[in-house]
Amino acid sequence: MITQQTQIKINLPVALKDFLESKASKFGLPLASYVKHLILKDVEDMDYPIFEASDSTIKAYKKALKDKDKAIEVKDIDEFFKNL
Repeated sequence: MITQQTQIKINLPVALKDFLESKASKFGLPLASYVKHLILKDVEDMDYPIFEASDSTIKAYKKALKDKDKAIEVKDIDEFFKNL
């Protein structure tokens, strides 16, 4: 499973960056991995947020299940859209 990724940029005082790099090297980690580890440790006791689907999403889901026997297999997506 591929997890979506994002990047963040933070500004740190040079002394703090040096300290973090020193700590990261003690564990044999790059700075980014060490910071990720710190964030994961900070949120490990939190429940992952679960969101309710909207009424329109539920309605579309039910319609798709009902109409699944009308589904077609598309072998060439470009050709399919060209012929619409």
